[in-house]
Amino acid sequence: MAVPSERADRSLHVAIIGAGPAGLAAAIEFAKLPYVHWRLYEQATAIREVGAGISVQRNTWRILDVLGASKNFAPGSFYRAADGHSVQHRNGRTTELLDSHGQQDTPSNHLHARTRRSVLQKAILKEVDLSHVRLQSRLVRVEQRPGGRLRLEFEDGFEDEVDLLVGADGVRSVARAFAFPQHRISYTARKVYRSLVTYDEMATIPNVPDAVTFWHGPTSWLYTCPLGDNTYEITAMVTEHDERESQVSWGQEASFDQVTPHFQDFAQIVKDIIVLPKTVQQYALFAGPQLSTVVARDSIALVGDASHPLSGAFGAGAGFALEDVFVLARSVAWAHDRGLAPGDGLRLFDQIRSPHYRRLYGVLDKFAETGAYLNSLSPTPSFDTAVRILVENNWGNDHNWLYHYDVQKAWKDAVEAEDQRLQSSARARL
Repeated sequence: MAVPSERADRSLHVAIIGAGPAGLAAAIEFAKLPYVHWRLYEQATAIREVGAGISVQRNTWRILDVLGASKNFAPGSFYRAADGHSVQHRNGRTTELLDSHGQQDTPSNHLHARTRRSVLQKAILKEVDLSHVRLQSRLVRVEQRPGGRLRLEFEDGFEDEVDLLVGADGVRSVARAFAFPQHRISYTARKVYRSLVTYDEMATIPNVPDAVTFWHGPTSWLYTCPLGDNTYEITAMVTEHDERESQVSWGQEASFDQVTPHFQDFAQIVKDIIVLPKTVQQYALFAGPQLSTVVARDSIALVGDASHPLSGAFGAGAGFALEDVFVLARSVAWAHDRGLAPGDGLRLFDQIRSPHYRRLYGVLDKFAETGAYLNSLSPTPSFDTAVRILVENNWGNDHNWLYHYDVQKAWKDAVEAEDQRLQSSARARL
C-alpha cells in the first residue's frame, strides 16, 4: 500500500519518523506551511513517552511558546524550586552543598522546571493534527529514486515516497543509518537507573532537601527531585564496564542489588533513598561521535538524538530537539519563499545547528579530560577530593550557556547573513 503520489506545484511531501518530542514538534511546525504535505510515522501502538523526569530549561520554554504548547502544562504538573535555583550539587559522602546554580535574568515563566517526560509529551501532542499520524509503522528501508525522492518501506508493507525525510527516531535512528551508514554508536560504560516515588514515600526519609539535587561520588551520582503531581524522581548513574551491554535496549527491569554496590561509600541518606522505590528501570547509555553534518542527499534532515547521540549528557535533549525543529521548519520555508530548492534550506539548517553541536561535543571533551586527569593521579584521590574536582571542572557555570542559548536570535542572524550573501551573488552576476 502506498501514499498517493499526486503533487501540487512546488508542494513538498515530508515524512517524519518518530513521535517523541522532536517528531511531534516537527509535525506542529510543518503543519504551519500550507505547501507541505506531511505524515508522522511511529512504530509503537500508541504515542507515549517512557522514562522518568525531564528538564524544561529556559531555551526549551522559548520553543514551547512557539509551538503553542506552554499553555498545556497544568498547574502543579511540574516542579520549580522555591528559592529560584536550577540545580544543587552535594558531596554524596558528607552531603555538603558544594554549588547551587541560580537563574539570574530569567523570566519567571521560563525558569527551570522538572516534570515527567509524559507531561511534556502530552503538552506538545495537544497541538498535533493526529489525522496525519500513522502508528505501528516501523521504518525498515529507505531508497533514493533517480529523481531524488525517497521511497520509504515499513515493516507492515506500507510505502511512502517523499521529498524530505525528517529523522526524529532517536539514538538508534534508522534515518541516520541510511544517511550515514558508517556512523556507529556504542555503549558508554554507564548506566542510569530511574524510578519514581510519591512525595509521602520520600517524606519517610528525614532531611531530603526540597531541591533539584545531585549527590556526587567519584564514579557515580544520585539525582533526586520533585516532579509535580505528587511524584518524586530518583535517578542513579553508575559506571559499569560490561561489553555484554552493547546490545541492551533501554528500559530494562532492574533490581536494587545492581545499584547499591556503587554507593557503599555514600552517606546513609543516599543509601536510604536508593532502596526506597519498589520498581527500577535500567537504561544502558549509548553515544556516538559527532556527525560532520546533520543533513544528507538534499532530502534528509536529522533532529533530536538522531542528529547528536550525546547519551543524555546535559539533561536537555528535548530542548535541543525542539531547537532543531524550529530551525529546520524555518529553513525549509526560507528556501521555498525564495524559490530555492529544499536542499538549500537543509544546508542553512545544517549551517546553524552543526556548529552548535560541535560546541556541545567540546563540553564532553572537557568532561573526558577531567576523567583522564583523575585517573592519572597517584595515589588515587580520596572520595572528597575527586568529587570536588568533578564539580569544579564539570558542573560549574561554564556550560550554562546552552540552557540560555537563544535559537530565535541565532536563526535571525543566520538568515540575514545568508540573504545578504545571496543578494551580493545576484549583483555580481549582473
